[in-house]
Amino acid sequence: MANYGTPSLTLVKGAGNKVTDASGLEYLDFLGGIATNILGHAHPAIIAAVTKQLGELTHVSNFYAHPQGLLLAEELQSLVGDPSARTFFCNSGAEANEAALKISRLTGRTRIVAFTNSFHGRTMGALSMTGQSSKRAPFKPLIPRVTFLPFGDVSALKRGINKRTAMVIVEPIQGEAGVIVPPEGFLAAVRDRCDRTGALMAVDEVQTGMGRTGSWFAYQQSGITPDIITLAKGLGGGLPLGATIGLGRAASLLQAGSHGSTFGGSPTSTAAALAAISTIKSEGILERVRKLGTFLIEEGRKLPGVKEVRGAGLLIGIELESDRAKLIQKKLEDRRVLVNAPNPSTIRVAPALVTTQSDVEHFLVTLRETLEDPS
Repeated sequence: MANYGTPSLTLVKGAGNKVTDASGLEYLDFLGGIATNILGHAHPAIIAAVTKQLGELTHVSNFYAHPQGLLLAEELQSLVGDPSARTFFCNSGAEANEAALKISRLTGRTRIVAFTNSFHGRTMGALSMTGQSSKRAPFKPLIPRVTFLPFGDVSALKRGINKRTAMVIVEPIQGEAGVIVPPEGFLAAVRDRCDRTGALMAVDEVQTGMGRTGSWFAYQQSGITPDIITLAKGLGGGLPLGATIGLGRAASLLQAGSHGSTFGGSPTSTAAALAAISTIKSEGILERVRKLGTFLIEEGRKLPGVKEVRGAGLLIGIELESDRAKLIQKKLEDRRVLVNAPNPSTIRVAPALVTTQSDVEHFLVTLRETLEDPS
């Protein structure tokens, strides 16, 4: 179908953060499957874990447990740092947010608060909570009773979140909007307002989670504890895997038969996730991500034609002084560097967490050359 348009490249193989197209040309992959390939392509730990798992147990229905799913649920509980945490496994971020929506309905309330320019997925429930009218308009009517507040506006929270609100869903950094970072204290203010009204606070960590911003979850940098965390993308180390984590009362609202997923939390995907987490821990990758992110932001701000560089870790938005982002994306591709332009003025980069200093320097040099190219 034509929903993706015609792709400019056909990629046939990859290693680390390099990919090769059908004609044999190699590219620096600075998009990482849109923040998905956290260990890059063909990482030995992922290959070993998946190969071993495929030789033992490929798939079981959710009538039964399997060791990898149990181990990953325990691992996520540990990373969250809350013994009350319980996980529902699915396949994608949209599904994880759909599960959060269903959990919110079990509070007895039906109103949802989300934020302008947010993105939570393209399925009908997730789309209903997505604050981008261009994505919503063709598919109306959507789920009712969803209110959108200005992202980052603390003063709007008191007016918009009340005792009829079932759930507030928020991204710690808005990825699809162009890597928009809220002002300091915003997530804490959302948490406080949810506490005062009894609303659940759901943090959409689909793009920011699993070490992407230099901590396991971006919300941890704000000193808060949400009621619901949604994950996908990097969680599976490149394989399809999503998760909805409930804490406290949100951990027990789903009961037997109230939700499910045929492929969610398969032995193969959860084995890959465990290998990815183990590698991030053993190789001290989070510290590297923080250092590289700081370097990329500081050096990116020095480039000609750059208005602003924002983000955290290896989720970075480069705001241009003009609406040339799509053109710059194409020119970078011609120079064999892959990035994304989520809006007319922003270049988004989200490379694998195994990216090196030399990779970042190569990207910055290539971006400078591209920005200085008058053609």
